[in-house]
Amino acid sequence: MRPLCVDLDGSLLATDLLHESLLSTLQRSPWLILACVVWAARGRAHLKNQLALRARLDVASLPYREEVVAFLGEERSRGRPIVLATASSALLARQVADHLKIFDEVIASTDELNLKGRRKAAELTRRFGAGGFDYLGDSASDLPVWQAAERAHIVDRSGRLAPRVRRRAKVDRVFATGSATTRLTAMLGALRPHQWVKNLLVFVPLVAAHRLHDASLLAAAAVAFAAFCALASSAYLFNDLLDLGSDRAHPRKRQRPLASGRLSVLAGGAMSLLALAAGAALASALPMAFRLSLAAYFGLTLAYSLGLKKVPILDIVSLAGLYTLRIIGGGYAVSAPVSAWLLAFAVFLFFSLAMVKRYAELVSFAADGVASLPGRGYVVADTNLVLTAGASSAMMSVLVLALYTNGDSVAALYSNPDALWLLCPILLYWILRIWLLAARGRMHDDPVLFAVRDPISYLAAASGALVLWMAT
Repeated sequence: MRPLCVDLDGSLLATDLLHESLLSTLQRSPWLILACVVWAARGRAHLKNQLALRARLDVASLPYREEVVAFLGEERSRGRPIVLATASSALLARQVADHLKIFDEVIASTDELNLKGRRKAAELTRRFGAGGFDYLGDSASDLPVWQAAERAHIVDRSGRLAPRVRRRAKVDRVFATGSATTRLTAMLGALRPHQWVKNLLVFVPLVAAHRLHDASLLAAAAVAFAAFCALASSAYLFNDLLDLGSDRAHPRKRQRPLASGRLSVLAGGAMSLLALAAGAALASALPMAFRLSLAAYFGLTLAYSLGLKKVPILDIVSLAGLYTLRIIGGGYAVSAPVSAWLLAFAVFLFFSLAMVKRYAELVSFAADGVASLPGRGYVVADTNLVLTAGASSAMMSVLVLALYTNGDSVAALYSNPDALWLLCPILLYWILRIWLLAARGRMHDDPVLFAVRDPISYLAAASGALVLWMAT
C-alpha cells in the first residue's frame, strides 16, 4: 500500500509547534528574545532547532485533531505505512510520534534543512517516488507536495483550500475544521466579554456620589468602562498564552480558544496587542489620575500572569486589588472621591470572592483525585484554610458595611439612613450562600460569572437597590 505522509502543524495538530516552542522558551527565559533574532537570521530551520532544544512542551496535552488521529488509526489498522512528514523540528516531531505510536517513520526539519513546501515534496519523492505516496496537509505551502503525491487528504480551515488542491491532485478526503463564523466565535471567546461585567465597578463611585443623573459624568464613566474592558481582554489573552500548558491540564479551561487550538498562538498575541492599544487610546480622553490607575491595573495584571498567580494567598490579594482598582479608576474618571469605607468594603468582599474561586477549584480537583491545582501554588490539603480565610473575609465586609451605616457621613447622603441596615442581612445571605454552594461543589470557578447567571443573585441585587431607594 502507498504510504500516507502526514503534516504536523495545523494538520495533525490544531496549533503550530514553532509558535508553541517560541512561547515556551520565552516564558521560561525571556532574555533569549535577542538570541531568537540571531537564530532566525541563520535560517528558519536553525531557529526551530534551537527553540526545540529549550522548549518544555507536554506533547500529550497538545490539541490534536481527533478526526485526523482516528483516520490515521484506521489506515494503520489496514496495514498502511503512516509517515509523519513535517517542517517542525525533528526533536519535537519524534516526541509526538512516540506519544501517538501510529507512525512508522518520522521525516522532519533538521538544523540545516527546513522541510517545507518544495523541499518536502522533493524529499518525499526521493524516498517514495513520484506519485508513490499520499499526503495529508493543511496549507497552501503544501501544494507542491500534493502535486507530487498520488492522492490528497486536506485539512481545510478556510473552505478555500480544497478547490485549489483539486486542480493539482486527486482528493480523497477533506477534513473541514470550521467556518469564518467559528473563527470569529473563537476570537470573541478569547476576549472573554462575559468578564466585562466586572468592569461595571467603575460606575460604583458615581452611584455612591448620587450623580448618575449627570450625563457628562456618565459618559466619562462609560469611556472608563470601555478602557478597562479593552485592557482586561488584552491581559486575559496574555495570561492564556502563558497558561497554555496548565489550561490544557484543566478539565474546563482546556476548552478555551487558545488552549484548544481554535485560535492560534500568533492570532492571540496580535489580538492582545490590539486590545492594549485600544484601551490606551480610550484612556487618553480621561484625566491623568485615571490613566495612572489603569496602568496600575494592567501592571498588576501582568505581574499576576507572570508569577503572582503561583504564590498562594498573594494571588488572592492581587485579584482583590484588581477589583478595587476598578473602583478607584472609576472615581478618578468622574472626579468623585472614593471613601476609605468603600475601599475597605471592596477589599474584604473581593478577597472573599477571589477565595471562592480557588476554593471551588480545590473542591473540584479533590473530587477528581488530583492533589494540586495546575499552574497554581495550592494543594488539596489547603482547602480548609482557604474556606476559613474566605468566609472570615466575607464577614469582615459585612462588618465594614454595618460600621459605615452607623457613621455620621451617611446622614449627609441619605434622608432615611436607618433603612441601609437592611443591606447587611441581604449581603450576609448572598455571600454565605455563595460559600455554601462552593462547599457543596456546585459553584462555578468564578463567582462573579456565577452571579450573572444566578436568579437569586439578581433578586438580592434588586432588594439592595430597593433599600437604597428607601434610604434616599
